[in-house]
Amino acid sequence: MRIIAGQARGRTFDAPQGMGTRPTLDRVRENVFNILQMKVRGAAVLDLFSGSGAMAFEALSRGAESAVMVDCDRSAHQVQQRNATRLRMEGQCRILMSDWQDALRRLQQEGARFDVVLLDPPYSMHDMTPVFQALKPLLAPDAVILLEHEAKAFPAISDGYELYDSRKYGVAGVSFFRPVQM
Repeated sequence: MRIIAGQARGRTFDAPQGMGTRPTLDRVRENVFNILQMKVRGAAVLDLFSGSGAMAFEALSRGAESAVMVDCDRSAHQVQQRNATRLRMEGQCRILMSDWQDALRRLQQEGARFDVVLLDPPYSMHDMTPVFQALKPLLAPDAVILLEHEAKAFPAISDGYELYDSRKYGVAGVSFFRPVQM
């Protein structure tokens, strides 16, 4: 795998072995970041269900200020740490080996706020309502959320979010949300 654009353009990184993760394809990452480009520069990024960290590393390469990566898989965690060092981004990364509930609870207790949230849950996770509810206190006022999902099965999400774009790339779907301003 490789970084598509930005300061680390062309640098390669690893993905966890096995079928437990599905790294976001280069063309999907490129298209997603073309859509998000104005939101990424200077952003605090949360990459939940982060796998290799490809999305967070791409965001950092394109000018994000910091990224928190969360995955409960030990091999994904180890690969993220190696990738951060390999890409010389370890100073901008916080890598948590944790399930999403504990990580979001901890980040909320710390008062963390994110401008961009990247979600790439297992395709079998069809109800994202609890995740979206838990994210609410962690979102900056103009935050955006990218949800990767199976193209043919749109996951359920909680109220309080507006879908503003959705695309399909083969079996992968990507949908963009923002919190509804009350």
